[in-house]
Amino acid sequence: MIRKAFLLISLAGTVVNAQTITQNFGVGVNSFSIDFVTIGNPGNAPDTTGIPNPAGSVSYTYSIGKYEVSREMIDKANMAGGLGITLRDMTNYGGNDANKPATGISWQEAAKFVNYLNTSQGSVAAYKFDAGGNFQIWSAGDAGYNPSNLFRNSLARYFLPSTDEWYKTAYGSPKGIWHDFATGVDTAPTAVAGGSSGVVYRQSWSAGPANIANAGGFSDWGTMGQNGNAWEWTETAWDGVNDDPNELREIRGGSWGDDVVHIQSDGITSRYWYTPTNSDQEVGNDFINKGLRIASTTVPEPSALSLLAVAFGGLAMIRRRRS
Repeated sequence: MIRKAFLLISLAGTVVNAQTITQNFGVGVNSFSIDFVTIGNPGNAPDTTGIPNPAGSVSYTYSIGKYEVSREMIDKANMAGGLGITLRDMTNYGGNDANKPATGISWQEAAKFVNYLNTSQGSVAAYKFDAGGNFQIWSAGDAGYNPSNLFRNSLARYFLPSTDEWYKTAYGSPKGIWHDFATGVDTAPTAVAGGSSGVVYRQSWSAGPANIANAGGFSDWGTMGQNGNAWEWTETAWDGVNDDPNELREIRGGSWGDDVVHIQSDGITSRYWYTPTNSDQEVGNDFINKGLRIASTTVPEPSALSLLAVAFGGLAMIRRRRS
């Protein structure tokens, strides 16, 4: 079942209905939902001041998780789908609350969670695994093969966001502006332990992340926690070319204990790389702070999209001049 809500966005005097889509998964005690926000303005110009450069140009409308994936979502998908995903014990880092982000997850485990979202709703799996559970690239004989992205099946409904999809959502804006931070600002945001403003960063490592719906201020597109709280896997290989199943994968956004250089669009350490089977990051103690966010092809009906097109048409992404 899909539930839809509307957010009002004022743009050059025009009020636009931007949809939040709620998707339900699982059944009974293993049911859970994910809220998605729609990312429009297809064909936007990239940001040429961030890292990588250029970044953030996406030719199509898509949707992305309003919040990070929670521990409870992973636990319920594990129970319903037998995924075998193992989240690390976070007792020493703020506990294992069901609504904490699903940290301590590898790229391959994140991909298996995404596949469950697809197959449980009758869609094609986004990522290919062999009988031994090893990740593979799609080949020309496979339905949904996309020669420009050998990782993602083009027929899948849900997937990990590419670096451009993630970047556009975090640092872009329906108003045609690029920001330095994922809360619609260009100066270092206030460091907070939780809430609906500021960013959950510069905190004690032992404090751990905030709950996913209490993880700081929103981006201009309406996502929470793309800066701070937990690092997030993107789909994209570190070199930007998805053609090798074993190559390094990108994470973005920083976590609750990181500094400003990890969260800003042009920070020298705003992105890192790890092998697709890695779930741990060493920071002092054995630190577990890699999570994920889901993207989707599910978008508003054409009538709603036409309103967005009227409001966004002709806008090109421009860089806000820094004061």
